[in-house]
Amino acid sequence: MDASCDLTAKTCKPCEGGIPPLTPAEIAPLLAKLDGWEAAGSEIAKTHRFPDYYQTLAFVNAVAWLSHRENHHPDLEVGYNRCRVRYSTHAIGGLSENDFICAAKVDSLFKL
Repeated sequence: MDASCDLTAKTCKPCEGGIPPLTPAEIAPLLAKLDGWEAAGSEIAKTHRFPDYYQTLAFVNAVAWLSHRENHHPDLEVGYNRCRVRYSTHAIGGLSENDFICAAKVDSLFKL
């Protein structure tokens, strides 16, 4: 069974602030469930590479659809054959479980 399975089965919860961001001790086990994601400051990020621009934009559109469904939106940096996806919960100034749920769901796009 995929280690991120329990994250992909969850849905994001609305976050309007008022809760503390995850601590490093809480981040570590969640990050361990993800493949190739890095924690940097108040965000997690991963660069996905593709053979061409068309496939890069297809990925961007899939992430946009997923983000809309979860109502949790990443920052995307798009180039010809790559897309860097960065998640952070801006309302709390750090990471929440929502960031890890969405990261796992982004990775699951490659398993379809």
